[in-house]
Amino acid sequence: MVPRVAMRRRAAEVPPTEPTEKGNGKSHTNRICVLVSLSLFFWALLLYFHFVVIGSSTNIENQIHLQPQPQPSSYTSLRMHKFDPPKEKDPLAKPILPPAPVATTSTFNPPETVEFPFVKALKTVDNKSDPCGGKYIYVHDLPSRFNEDMLRDCKKLSLWTNMCKFTTNAGLGPPLENVEGVFSDEGWYATNQFAVDVIFSNRMKQYKCLTNDSSLAAAIFVPFYAGFDVARYLWGYNISTRDAASLELVDWLTKRPEWEIMRGKDHFLVAGRITWDFRRLSEEETDWGNKLLFLPAAKNMSMLVVESSPWNANDFGIPYPTYFHPAKDSEVFEWQERMRNLDRKWLFSFAGAPRPDNPKSIRGQIIDQCRHSNVGKLLECDFGESKCHSPSSIMQMFQGSLFCLQPQGDSYTRRSAFDSMLAGCIPVFFHPGSAYTQYTWHLPKNYSTYSVFIPEDDIRKRNVSIEERLLRIPPEQVRIMRENVISLIPGLIYADPRSELETLKDAFDVSVQAVIDKVTRLRKNMIEGRTEYDNFVEENSWKYALLEDGQREAGGHVWDPFFSKPKPGEDSGNDGNGGTTISADAAKNSWKSEQRDKTQ
Repeated sequence: MVPRVAMRRRAAEVPPTEPTEKGNGKSHTNRICVLVSLSLFFWALLLYFHFVVIGSSTNIENQIHLQPQPQPSSYTSLRMHKFDPPKEKDPLAKPILPPAPVATTSTFNPPETVEFPFVKALKTVDNKSDPCGGKYIYVHDLPSRFNEDMLRDCKKLSLWTNMCKFTTNAGLGPPLENVEGVFSDEGWYATNQFAVDVIFSNRMKQYKCLTNDSSLAAAIFVPFYAGFDVARYLWGYNISTRDAASLELVDWLTKRPEWEIMRGKDHFLVAGRITWDFRRLSEEETDWGNKLLFLPAAKNMSMLVVESSPWNANDFGIPYPTYFHPAKDSEVFEWQERMRNLDRKWLFSFAGAPRPDNPKSIRGQIIDQCRHSNVGKLLECDFGESKCHSPSSIMQMFQGSLFCLQPQGDSYTRRSAFDSMLAGCIPVFFHPGSAYTQYTWHLPKNYSTYSVFIPEDDIRKRNVSIEERLLRIPPEQVRIMRENVISLIPGLIYADPRSELETLKDAFDVSVQAVIDKVTRLRKNMIEGRTEYDNFVEENSWKYALLEDGQREAGGHVWDPFFSKPKPGEDSGNDGNGGTTISADAAKNSWKSEQRDKTQ
């Protein structure tokens, strides 16, 4: 296209006509004809470019700058984002496509020539009259086979446990009677530790900022019951059956227009199981679990699990459900005040079973120390010991203890850690993967304010007496730590999905806000042409949430030995530094341990 200015210059350069000389009529006539012809030609050319080419270009520009944002049901071919280069339907649009985004130093100031499809969602936060600005969630309307059909066939959700009763009351399970006065009179249920799928989905139905317009959404929720799905087929089914629902889900999602916006990086889902159930490493029939979290599409999504992988970036730890699900703020405040005023006669306690098949486990030493201490309380959870599976027995012991020991189980984490903090008991951890690198959305980065850390090796080599270590903590510090634990309670519990808390934020609220923050940062970084971290290494994923504000690169860390992965041919168990490499064996053993829960 020849610019209008260029045409004006070209017209201006036409040589001026010269006056004709007397006595030269023929030459004079020829010159006039030539000049008239040239003048007509250039005027015609100028008019053509002005009305045809430039007019068409102007119309296209007006369509680009004045056309309103498309609704979720239609997506313009002129969208520019890092995952999907533009597809030109009209060849005239090609010369005027906006340039790729360039880096800028401002917080959020997208170039006017670039319109990312999620800018509309980002701008909702500027509307101060809208309480949902920047908080909208769009929920996919999945076919029922991905969620509700599983609940209708609830008897098949677990090999050892009839999950039907645990899916009642919106996933909370049957109510607990307060016979021994351990609980409150309201809000207590026999909740299964793997019921987060349905609890979270039902809480989402009550979320105040749901939207049917995905272009406004700060994040997109996928209500797939991933934990229930994998639970159905882990024992006695081939890998094709185990992977079927995950593959169907990904196929369904990737065909949706909402997926194309960020290739799924604004999507999240919840699975109430440990991450290792979804990370099958091979196509061998004997290998454990399904491969959901290794699917390319799933790697873009955020999956919230009760235990995440320290070496992968697409899953995030959220709390196990406890037995307490308040319907209003006052129930939480009353419980917190009660936990402050309890008389705690035990210095420390432990509820759990030994792991004789794991020579690296420290549970045996912990049990021995409890047995030989006059200030320690032990509740053994081996087969046939029904008290360990009684919610009232567990909570009563935790309520009477200053400190609650929380070593690793079959994997890094335990539900017991959240039950103990609900009781106002200060947790004692022996591996950073049991809490500090797991629940970074829900627990303070400064772990010493609410917990005690004793490295596993100190127990394994019998260098530390737990009793002596805890007695060295000044009483005033213990009081402050206990108060910190009690203050954390609202964000560690899941409120009753059939109601909503007035002012408090529960574990669901904390998780959703964390996802929104994550997606928002990613969107702004895309607009600014930058990344959140420098030289990101996925195998060091556990380190990034521990970085201080302003840090952009993860270096060496004092906890590196705890998360060292064995080289091929090396033992996959605990290493000499006290680290543990979790594998399919850990997930399988965790499942076997569920047999003990069937008496609950």
